[in-house]
Amino acid sequence: MTKKEYSREDASLSTLLDLDGEIFPMNSGYWTKFEVSRVTPTQQIPHGIRYSLTLHDRNNTRILGFDNAHAFKPKKKKYGARKITWDHKHKMEKVYLYEFESASQLLENFWEAVEKMLK
Repeated sequence: MTKKEYSREDASLSTLLDLDGEIFPMNSGYWTKFEVSRVTPTQQIPHGIRYSLTLHDRNNTRILGFDNAHAFKPKKKKYGARKITWDHKHKMEKVYLYEFESASQLLENFWEAVEKMLK
């Protein structure tokens, strides 16, 4: 990673951490919530960021979420017997694998998914 790329990622990490506790009202009664904090890196959370980015409907039901708050075991065999990292996403009642790449990529993926859900 170049110095410029590292600086950009550091800025996006600061942006993500600054969003902790924020709730954003959306159209038609939908809303998003951000919970983000630094933690000691572990095998399950190697990037040292615990996060939960969620979209809720007007009835306060979570309909979309990106998080690493708990273990996730993928159903598909191609991911191996057990996924070590806890990063995943929820779409309605289903849970899917999510590969955390960077803070900026997480934010981009989350807002893209929100846009799709609200269409």
